[in-house]
This record gives sequence, C-alpha cells and structure tokens, in this order.
Amino acid sequence: MRILVFLLLAATPLHAQERARVRAGPVAVRFSEGSTHGFLELRADNDSVIGSGTLLQVPKDKYVESRLILSFLDGSRFEETTRYTQHQTFKVLWYRLVQRGPAFERDLDATLESSGHWIVKTKSHKDGDVDSTSGQLELPEDFANGLPLVMAKNLRLGDTSEVHVVAFTPKPRIIGLQVASAGRDSLLHGGERLAVAHYLLKPKVGGVTGFVGKLLGKIPPDSEMWIVTDDVPTFLAFRGPMYTGPVWRLRLAAPRWPR
Repeated sequence: MRILVFLLLAATPLHAQERARVRAGPVAVRFSEGSTHGFLELRADNDSVIGSGTLLQVPKDKYVESRLILSFLDGSRFEETTRYTQHQTFKVLWYRLVQRGPAFERDLDATLESSGHWIVKTKSHKDGDVDSTSGQLELPEDFANGLPLVMAKNLRLGDTSEVHVVAFTPKPRIIGLQVASAGRDSLLHGGERLAVAHYLLKPKVGGVTGFVGKLLGKIPPDSEMWIVTDDVPTFLAFRGPMYTGPVWRLRLAAPRWPR
C-alpha cells in the first residue's frame, strides 16, 4: 500500500506538467468539411479481414452530419453518427453510437446531446436482459465524440491537442483524449511520394481512478491514425479500439466490379 501511495503522489506532478504542454480546447477549423462517401476495409489486429465500412458525411443547413458504419462478417454492426458545427472551431451538437452483434460485449444504443442529456439502451448477450437508463452530464465545451478524424485533419504538423470524449461502458464516462503528433511517414502513389502525418490518440483518465485503472488494464490502449497531408488532408488508416473492445484496423478500400 505504501508503494502504491508513493507512485500516485509521484505521478501527480508529472501528469500536471504533461498537461501544461498540451493545447486544450476545441480544435480550430483549418479545412471546412463537405460531402464525403468513403469506403473502408475492417481488419483484426492480426490483419485478417473481418468486415467492411462506409464513411458518409453531408453538410446540412445548420450542421454537418457524419456517419461511420462498420459491417462485420459475423453479422455485427457498428454505427456512429455525429452532428457538429464548424464555425471557427468544431463543436458537437448530437451523437449516437449503436453496437450490435457478437463482436461486442453487449448490444448498445446510446445518444448524447450537447446539453448533456444522455440515453443508453443495452441488451445482454448472455441472458437477453434489456436495460434503459438516462441522465445528465456536465459536458466540457470541447467534448468531441465522433470527431478524432476531423481533428487530426485540422492539426498542423507537430501540434498536439487535448479534448474530451464520452465513453459508454455502458454508463457514460467523460475522459480526456490527447491527439498527439507522432512524426511523419511517407507512401508511394504511382510514382509520387506522399507525406503522411502519424498521430497517437491517447485516452487520459486522471486521479486515482485512472492510475489504478491502468494498473488493472481497464484503460483503452492508445490508438493510431495516419493522415495524408499533401494539399488537402485526407484519412488514410486507423488502428485501435472503438472506445472499448479489441484493437481493429481501418483503411481505405475501393469497391470491386462483380465478376
């Protein structure tokens, strides 16, 4: 117990110093978001194909609506919908997360409004029990559910930003999320070499809960994202858990003509 207390005390000033070096708050708009229809390939961390995905984004009169849909080979489905504005900074108005099927611990349907009101519906895979709860959160102004991809596209090379997201476990829990530059890579497209920015997405849970959670393996691992930065930034690949669960890989794909 004395060792644990010492480690907690020793970690506190280091965490405070780390935060002091991070630019917190909503991410500034450098590239306005428009209509998007992207095709994705979903793989397990061992690189085996486990599904496919679609990224749909449509600007409305007062907001942009973005939908990420993942369809698994085992019939599971992941769908994340975010409505946000982009006036100087990106701001989430409404968020919904749906997870169904054996790829997840339980079926889940969660909605969150910018007012902080939330509703979570779950269904157990073990006994079929259905549960519905709701409540109110005091959300920070920089909460950014569904926006890590948009954030990374709008950071300058070398920048690090910290915002907050709500993780549904299934009870909603506010955690910090640091989007940190991890250097540059490059890839070839035909005979052209493209610059790629590599980012780490690091969950930040402070205090005793966060430290003990890390010891017990309860905090999600860091995720990685790669963004092509030449001219207009665009998503290239992602590796990490979808808030909770196993590590998956997402990367761009192209539809195939039927034989």
